[in-house]
Amino acid sequence: MNFNMYIPTRFIFGNGRLDELHQQKLPGKKALLVISSGKSTKENGALARTEKQLKMAGVEFVLFNEIDANPNKNSIMNGAFCARKTECDFIIALGGGSVMDASKTIAMMVTNDGDLWDYVNGGTGKAQPLQSEPLPVVCITTTAGTGSEADQWGVVTNEETHEKIGVGGYDSLFPVLSIIDPELMKSVPPEFTAYQGFDTLFHAVESYISSFSSVMSDMYALTAIENVGNYLAHAVKNGNDMKAREHMAFANTIAGIVMTISVTTAQHSLEQAMSGYYPRLPHGAGLIMISKAFFGFFIEKHACDERFVRMAQTLGMKDANKAEDFITALSKLQEACGVADLKMSDYGITPGDFNLIAKSARETMGGLFAANPCEMTHEDCVEVLKKSYS
Repeated sequence: MNFNMYIPTRFIFGNGRLDELHQQKLPGKKALLVISSGKSTKENGALARTEKQLKMAGVEFVLFNEIDANPNKNSIMNGAFCARKTECDFIIALGGGSVMDASKTIAMMVTNDGDLWDYVNGGTGKAQPLQSEPLPVVCITTTAGTGSEADQWGVVTNEETHEKIGVGGYDSLFPVLSIIDPELMKSVPPEFTAYQGFDTLFHAVESYISSFSSVMSDMYALTAIENVGNYLAHAVKNGNDMKAREHMAFANTIAGIVMTISVTTAQHSLEQAMSGYYPRLPHGAGLIMISKAFFGFFIEKHACDERFVRMAQTLGMKDANKAEDFITALSKLQEACGVADLKMSDYGITPGDFNLIAKSARETMGGLFAANPCEMTHEDCVEVLKKSYS
C-alpha cells in the first residue's frame, strides 16, 4: 500500500480553456514563449491565441522556435541563452512533448552555469546537482502524448554522443500551471495522433506492470488504459471528434501523473536509445514497433499474468482470461489505428544496430530496468529488437 505522491501543478482542463490563461496567476512578468521549429502552432491559431492571452494578462514575451521533434542539447542551450539575454523570468511551453520537455530543461539552464550535460545522470552526463532553482514553467499542451504537462522530467538528445536521456526530476521542474485544451489538438494528423496515443497508453501500461506500482498508480493507469482503448481509434479516424479528443487528452494527462507515482519500464529505455541514434523516428512509433515483443517477453516469463489479463479486459477484451490476450487486444488497437505495420528499416535501423541500441539503453536510461517486473538481460533486449524488426 506504500506510495509517494506530489503533484503541485494546477491543471486547467477543457475545450476552449486556453482563453482563460489571462485569468490565471502567472509566475512572472516576461516569458520565453517556446514553440516548435515547425508551423503547426501558427497555422492552427494556437500561437495567436496565446499571444493575445499574454497581452491581456500584461505579460511580455520573447518567442523561441528552435525545438525539433526530438529536442537536442544545442537548442536547449540556445533557448537558455535567449531567456537570460532578454531577462525572461519564466518559461511558457506551447506545443507537444518535445516543447514541454525542452522548456523544463531550458528553465534549468537559464539559472545554472555550464552545459546541460553537467546536470545529466546517465551516459556521459556529469550528474552534478543544480546550483540554483529553475525558472517557473507554464505548459500549454497541443498534443495528447507524453504527459509532460504533469511531470518534472524532460527528455533531451545529445547529438554528439547519440544519447537520449531523461533530465531533471526536481520538484521545482513540475509546471506551476498546465492548460489542457483539446481544441488545440484537432489539427494533429492521424498518424501522429496514433503515435502520441500509444505513447500515452504505454506510459500507463508500463507503470501498471512496473515493480514500483501501487494501489494509487493502478487507479490512474487503468483509467488511462480504458480511455485509450475506447477513444484512440475514433480520434485517429476523425480528428474533429471532440469527445474522442477530450478523452485522449484526459488519458494523456493522467498517464503523465501515473509516471510521478510509479515508474515506466525499459520499453522507454530501448526506444529512447533507438531514436537517440535515429532522430527521425517518432517516439511513439518506436514504442509501437517494439511493444508486442517487449511485453511478450514478460508474458512468456509469467512475470505478472493477472496484470496483463486485467489490461486486456480494460482495453475492451471483456472475456480475456490469459496474459496473451493483452497482445491480442494491443494488436487489434494498432490495426484499428493503422500502425500495425510500422518498420524499423524505414528509418534506417538495421539488425547490426541492435547490440549498440541495447547497450545504450542500459547506459543512458538504465534505471528503468529496475522497474521491469522481472530481469531483462542485454541478450534479452537484443532478442526483443530482433523479434520487432521488419
